[in-house]
Amino acid sequence: MNFIIFDLEWNNAYNYKLKRGMNEIIEIGAVKLDENLKVIDTFKQLIKPKLSKKLGSRFKNLTHITIDEINQSGISFENAFDNFSKWCGKGDNLFLSWSTSDLYTLVANFKEFENTVYVDFISKYADAQKYCMHFIENADSSNQISLSNCAEIFEIDTDCINFHRALEDCMITAYCFEKVYDADILQNFIHTCDISFFERLIFKPFYIKEAQYSTFNLDETKIICPVCKGEIKPVKKYEFTNNTFRGAGICDKCGKKFWTYIRAKQTYDDIVVSTRAVQINKKRAKHLV
Repeated sequence: MNFIIFDLEWNNAYNYKLKRGMNEIIEIGAVKLDENLKVIDTFKQLIKPKLSKKLGSRFKNLTHITIDEINQSGISFENAFDNFSKWCGKGDNLFLSWSTSDLYTLVANFKEFENTVYVDFISKYADAQKYCMHFIENADSSNQISLSNCAEIFEIDTDCINFHRALEDCMITAYCFEKVYDADILQNFIHTCDISFFERLIFKPFYIKEAQYSTFNLDETKIICPVCKGEIKPVKKYEFTNNTFRGAGICDKCGKKFWTYIRAKQTYDDIVVSTRAVQINKKRAKHLV
């Protein structure tokens, strides 16, 4: 099995079709390692942007890439990734990147420019950042470590490295990966990349605003009384505010009155419904029919 470590540099551009910003890939770099973790090839390509002809100041300050450099050496997104796919080959490859943000950006760009979320040349993927953090004592998974910090912890010399250029970042990731490589432990971090893997990656959960949506039906959602476990029957029409259906009801068992709250969230796999009931104080309850 070969290991392909890739890194992307992207510019924040405004997508007028989507009416929001998105990260447009400007550079891709990759290093290919054999089963003994020896470098057997590298890949580097600038990409001409389609969404914005201007480079953001943050991008320029981080990468030092210029428009002149892109105009001189850049090619289209489609050609760049066609070349990259051919360079990767059809063999048994495990793709890695430092955090899933590069993979997410790649899929989002494929959706925009290739009209698909399926990156067909990636069949197996592992998050190199998450893998390396497994070997760092007291590392907090909720506080992701940067590539430069990881290299420092692993005592890797980076004095001559230009961070935030794609190929250089790939090389540092490869050095970090090699430092803690364990074939058996790595198996726990590998994902099989079918179409659902990519769809799930970019799916954005959202709160449901409609009273009836797919399998969700507001009127059929039961709220259980926190006092006696009876069912709270609505006596006030629900209003939708702050992603929540808000109403009021009376328990059919103990007769107590409650403010009721229902939230329905669409995830990739299902609709998740949560309910809450807060007892109304006696003064307010008297005015509730």
